[in-house]
Amino acid sequence: MKQSKSTRKRGLILTIAGLKRLQAAILAMEKAQNNGNHFTLEDLGDRMNVSTKTLNRLWSLNTGVDQKTLKLCFTAFNLELHREDYAILSEPNNTRISQTLPLSLDTRERKVFPSLYLDSFFTQHPNQLENLWSYPDGPVALDSPFYVERPPIEELVYRELIQPGCAIRIRAPREMGKTSLVLRLLAFAEMQGYRPVNVNCKQIDTSCLTDLNKLLRSFCWQIAIELGIDPNLDDKWDEEVGCKLSCSLYLQSYLLKQSQSPVVLVLNEIDHFFEYPEIAQEFFGLLRSWYEEARQDINLQKLRLVIVYSTEVYVSLDINRSPFNIGLPIRLPEFTKHQVEYLAQRHGLDWTSNKEVTQLMSLVGGHPALIRIALYYLCCQRTTLEELIQEAIANGGIYRYHLWRHWAILQENSSLVKAYIEVVAAKQSISLNPIDAHKLESLGLIAYEGDRIVPRCELYRAYFKKQLDVAEFEYKSLQKRA
Repeated sequence: MKQSKSTRKRGLILTIAGLKRLQAAILAMEKAQNNGNHFTLEDLGDRMNVSTKTLNRLWSLNTGVDQKTLKLCFTAFNLELHREDYAILSEPNNTRISQTLPLSLDTRERKVFPSLYLDSFFTQHPNQLENLWSYPDGPVALDSPFYVERPPIEELVYRELIQPGCAIRIRAPREMGKTSLVLRLLAFAEMQGYRPVNVNCKQIDTSCLTDLNKLLRSFCWQIAIELGIDPNLDDKWDEEVGCKLSCSLYLQSYLLKQSQSPVVLVLNEIDHFFEYPEIAQEFFGLLRSWYEEARQDINLQKLRLVIVYSTEVYVSLDINRSPFNIGLPIRLPEFTKHQVEYLAQRHGLDWTSNKEVTQLMSLVGGHPALIRIALYYLCCQRTTLEELIQEAIANGGIYRYHLWRHWAILQENSSLVKAYIEVVAAKQSISLNPIDAHKLESLGLIAYEGDRIVPRCELYRAYFKKQLDVAEFEYKSLQKRA
């Protein structure tokens, strides 16, 4: 049988080896010619004679560029392009990757960047999609085809991570994809040969959060264990000089000194510390001192800090206390229409007309978790989009638990309830107390349209208007009886 001609457009992507070589050369030139300051994306584009859009494609590791472009990028930093620096990419509609990958990508690299391999499986075995569906609760696994990149976020964090003594702050309301991004950041770190240490602050005992010495000893013990180093805390800890100084000396002169590679320290759910303001102030001050001292301390330059927290904490946080403001701030945006369409295709839905995308986004905006929950039910529960929207507007539908959680937080703050009543009932521009507006935005309940404050999505407007109307009615009834 005569085989039909392929209509696929081919391009090239960087391999991990190629990415390492290019980033090392850029870093060396930044030190030699730019006083160690980072080149901006525009600076890099000028040096390489390519557009910033092309550079974003290059850094993404999953969108192809041509060989001439790759040669320009490497030549600009006195490098010769080698075969192991790139992989061949097949791009129908710029989304799918061919199985034609270089032999230089070993098994370890396949585990770290599985999307390169899952895409070809997804394209060739659509009938096995149902085996990949599971309820979208929690982070998107590294081997899942349902992760959606949000350029330039991934490129920014990967690039920052290779800088000595860096700090990255990832903040957003819950269910926006913070942990999914951290998983990919850690995978990237491992490919650089870095040592990952992932600390979940919610697992720290409450007794440690009321005693700074116990907290810092527990913190150092966990880092040592994850690095495979004997903690030896009793011999290395000198309480006479104070627990903060002991902790710093232990980290610099004992743990980091023994590590030949940079250590990526991820502090997940660090908002848990905000419930203990005295401890938080001391602990964050210590982190700040490490970040600042890394400018001249060789051992501390091995430490790469990644701080992750939910902005819901701002509701109970004293507005005069700054949570934590060092390093590169990353705030995760909602999905765009293109990204929702891409994710729908990954679920086997043909939404290329954009009609369904528009309908779903008119209900929940581009909220990652709410989009994924809807796609799961559409694929697995055989409900229709119209039924899903109708039930969600009527009583919360598949989003009940998500909405109940927000309602519980609102009810704990009477000023926020009053402010949100105004927002969901307003038909024109309104002004709010800036503190209330800041807290509602931190919860993810409002958005700004120019100067206008509006509910983040129609789902929130419909559900909370109903709940708040009932609450207001009950409040007025109680006042009359009093």
